[in-house]
Amino acid sequence: MSFTVAIVGRPNVGKSTLFNRLTGKRAAIVDPQPGVTRDRREGEGQLGTLQFRLIDTAGLEDAEPGSIAARMRAQTDRALVDADVLLFVIDARVGITPEDQHFARELRRLDAPVVLLANKSEARAADAGYFDAFSLGLGEPVRVSAEHGNGMGDLFAALEPFAELSGRPDRDEGDGPLRMAIVGRPNVGKSTMVNRLLGEDRMITGPEPGLTRDAIAARWTFEGREIELVDTAGMRRRARIHEKVEQLSVGNSLDAIRFAHVVVVMITAGQAFDRQDLSIVDLIEREGRGIVVAINKWDLVEDPDEARKELELTLGELLPQVRGVPMVTFSALNGRGTQRLMPAVVSSYDRWNRRVATADLNRWLEDVVASHPPPISGGGRIKLRYVQQAKSRPPTFTIFGTRVSALPNAYKRYLTNRLREDFDLPGVPLRLRFKAPKNPYEGKAKRKS
Repeated sequence: MSFTVAIVGRPNVGKSTLFNRLTGKRAAIVDPQPGVTRDRREGEGQLGTLQFRLIDTAGLEDAEPGSIAARMRAQTDRALVDADVLLFVIDARVGITPEDQHFARELRRLDAPVVLLANKSEARAADAGYFDAFSLGLGEPVRVSAEHGNGMGDLFAALEPFAELSGRPDRDEGDGPLRMAIVGRPNVGKSTMVNRLLGEDRMITGPEPGLTRDAIAARWTFEGREIELVDTAGMRRRARIHEKVEQLSVGNSLDAIRFAHVVVVMITAGQAFDRQDLSIVDLIEREGRGIVVAINKWDLVEDPDEARKELELTLGELLPQVRGVPMVTFSALNGRGTQRLMPAVVSSYDRWNRRVATADLNRWLEDVVASHPPPISGGGRIKLRYVQQAKSRPPTFTIFGTRVSALPNAYKRYLTNRLREDFDLPGVPLRLRFKAPKNPYEGKAKRKS
């Protein structure tokens, strides 16, 4: 049976390090600076034979209403409600602080069971903090070191009873969810759009740029299809990035692109397609992911029809490598037009997975070569004999022929564009490779008569 575990505690006690340890991934940003984690992050945790849903939270802090810290605290409070068991982490080297005591009192009032973890217990200097932790009234603390992996056996023993008591069946993953990442420059409305899709305030939002620091994943269902939705930190030009945390955030965004199936590039209406936007789309194309361009704040555009025509023209001119990429316009804040985004994402995903029958491909190649033969190069004709699809995700095709190394780039682009048009593959990165059959006599000495 699966169950849900939430990691809570004041800032900078090692919660994200523990999250990375239990998920087996370096998914959460870890830095000595407190307050790096802002949204709650979810992942699939494993400890020995135990498998569970794991939630990493922002540090428990008292905060003024309306502040960023208050919005962070609201995300943590939601995780407390969702969890079957809470891992309350303290820093054993520092000892028990007034904040630890305050939030221990809050946790004792909750219905969810709490496991107290004395983290950073790998050194003798942590002994005093470990014994002080008994005073929190949460039972015997478990000595662990999230950084070094110490105490994981004791943590397993502490969590095992909750797995046995959980009545939740394991989820049938099937072929896995559609992994969708939302990327773009800072403050274009990515987190607002995620909250709109999920129907809840899942991500912290506000006018301050750079609120999202981690790539935060959330699962939901769209028309019966499971979606893993990843909200990412804003991506600025490398020359403008100076803080270490922002460098780590952008690194997480790049990882989200590499592991996504479809990437939604969000752009603000009126500021569309600057150099950074084009660099992001080019990166996604090189990674071979499906692409959807999303234009936010469309409610502020005075002449939508004319603006859309200009954007489509600009998109075709600046991004010929993903010709026909779908473009969706909406307002994430008021929800107008947002219902068009997911159908575009699903359509892009289906094209990204498409396979074309070899017979259809070879009829296509015959027609294409007949209507526009390859040019003569170096006194000899290039012959394209047959084609097959090597793989999907993204669609990749191999054309076999003679003298294909002499094929001009212009003709390769012609073939790519015809493939895209004739097999309905707009906006999907295509890979077209050329291969010459091996000469069985190459390298063999001629026999003397």
